[in-house]
Amino acid sequence: MSRITRRHFVKSTALVAGSFAISNSRAWGANNDLRVAVVGLRSRGKSLIKDVIRTEGARLVALCDVDSAILDEIVGNVEAEHGIKARKYVDYRELLDQKDIDAVVLTTPNHWHALQTIWACQAGKDVYVEKPVCHSVWEGRQMVEAARKYNRIVQPGFQNRSDVGLLEAFPWILAGNIGKIEMVRGLCYRNRESIGKIDTPLVPPKTVDYDLWLGPAEDLPMHRPRFHYDWHWVYNTGNGDVGNQGPHEMDLIRWILGDPDHPKGVVSFGGRFGWNDAGETANMQMTSLDWGGIPVLFEVKNLWINPETNAAANYKGRRVGVIITCEGGEFRGGRGGGIVYDNNGKKVQSFKGDGGYGHFPAFVKGVRSRKESDLAITLEEGFKSSCLSHLANASLLSGKEVTNDELVAFTSSDEHLGESLERCKSHLAAWNVDNTKEPWSLGVPLKFNGRREQFKGRARQVANNLINRKGRDKYAIPAKV
Repeated sequence: MSRITRRHFVKSTALVAGSFAISNSRAWGANNDLRVAVVGLRSRGKSLIKDVIRTEGARLVALCDVDSAILDEIVGNVEAEHGIKARKYVDYRELLDQKDIDAVVLTTPNHWHALQTIWACQAGKDVYVEKPVCHSVWEGRQMVEAARKYNRIVQPGFQNRSDVGLLEAFPWILAGNIGKIEMVRGLCYRNRESIGKIDTPLVPPKTVDYDLWLGPAEDLPMHRPRFHYDWHWVYNTGNGDVGNQGPHEMDLIRWILGDPDHPKGVVSFGGRFGWNDAGETANMQMTSLDWGGIPVLFEVKNLWINPETNAAANYKGRRVGVIITCEGGEFRGGRGGGIVYDNNGKKVQSFKGDGGYGHFPAFVKGVRSRKESDLAITLEEGFKSSCLSHLANASLLSGKEVTNDELVAFTSSDEHLGESLERCKSHLAAWNVDNTKEPWSLGVPLKFNGRREQFKGRARQVANNLINRKGRDKYAIPAKV
């Protein structure tokens, strides 16, 4: 199926099969450089621009953003600071029509990742796409199919896979230096703030092409004061912090477990407490993931320890990362490396990381060799790590409001969930949260069929409706790529 170019889009929204074929041969740019366009120019986009510029064999040739103000600003900055005159595009489809662009870097909002990746594959471009690679399970699978069909190289932006400290630490742990792994915890403790709430729906900035910004998402009223970034906390466009910061740590969990397939089961509980704002996603969320072996617990805490301070919550000194508990000790770390402690709390080994400096260069190497083995992480693995966030949210959104006593009763059979709940309750008590007025949401315990990528069992119906999402037909992700 061909992608929708701007030229064809104005004529019809239908995709036409077999319109062109993609070859592995390409006419490289001057000096044999990989010619790169960065799409989405706010915080992550700015970082990736720097990565492209510093990477040998890559050349920044174009920039794209649906907000003409940020586009003009960044294009000007790049020329002033680096002497690079990048072409600018508001419409991503026009960029894809350009034969002298070899690869795209996608740092756009979550709801755009899948369609932009699929279109790029169909246009013969290789892709670097930020996490989570998809907004839902189904569309992520469509991305994988498109990359395979069109023989494209796609690397997800899971930078931890390139951190030199973790590249040393994880094999060391897996070699049994502190015994067998007994439990893995993922942590996403971020000091977020309320996004506020307005009575009259937000009007997007005049500099934004709102139709292009929405793309596949539904056109729903926004009652948040700030247009940019806060889309993370609305399910129509984002996935909450379990799907924002969380995918990095979810990926660490899969990595240390040997990159298993989808989990067999999931259950999640939490809520959005203390803020009374326009956000929909949980700011406190605990998720148990079941691969049929080592217990795995993932925790999101976006509230400060106390609303009167800026003190951050932590678990054993970590705010963001993983805690890998083994028979003879524990690794506590994440991006930037980590430290191993023995069972008496004594430091026994440290691993210094670099934040994944080689991640984008690994993408360039993979594009040049046409070998997925040269990538830091493949799209298939990035997709499965991204899915963990979606499975967690599917459980939570399929659930119901419960009392403290009901939640305590539910977690009583799982010592890890029970202990996590008690810490959450203490945390919320500092915020004077009254759970009779702001109740917990207890998700449905779900079983997942990894081969079919569907939930199974009696509780499956509501959750399976979340495997894909409603969207606008005008920007529909093709059922057949």
